[in-house]
Amino acid sequence: MGKILIIDDDELFTKVLSGYIHQYYPLLQVETCTNPLLALPAMKRGDLALLLVDLEMPYLDGNKIFRFATEAGIDKNRIVILSGRDAEYLHEHFPMGTCLAVLNKYEAKQKAVLDMIFNSLQRKAVS
Repeated sequence: MGKILIIDDDELFTKVLSGYIHQYYPLLQVETCTNPLLALPAMKRGDLALLLVDLEMPYLDGNKIFRFATEAGIDKNRIVILSGRDAEYLHEHFPMGTCLAVLNKYEAKQKAVLDMIFNSLQRKAVS
């Protein structure tokens, strides 16, 4: 089963996104964490199909979480960085190839990219 971990200190955003995934991609399992420090053990388990990380968070920001995740063995192509910042800023800090995607979490057009990723994971979960 495709397991997704969402790390974002915005509780409303995590609820909305996880609810959306549950509704439209029922084969995917979603875990959310609003405190990045509490997410560290989940990243060490090695069973994640996808890691969604907010760039701006207290205690540990998305850059530090990204480094921790890759050092824990999570493939960079299974990590999506989310932020309220514009695309230019995001691509400057996470150039193409650094991770699977960098997305502005408030732009409606960016939802299409997440849907493509979730669709792919759901198809893999079926096979």
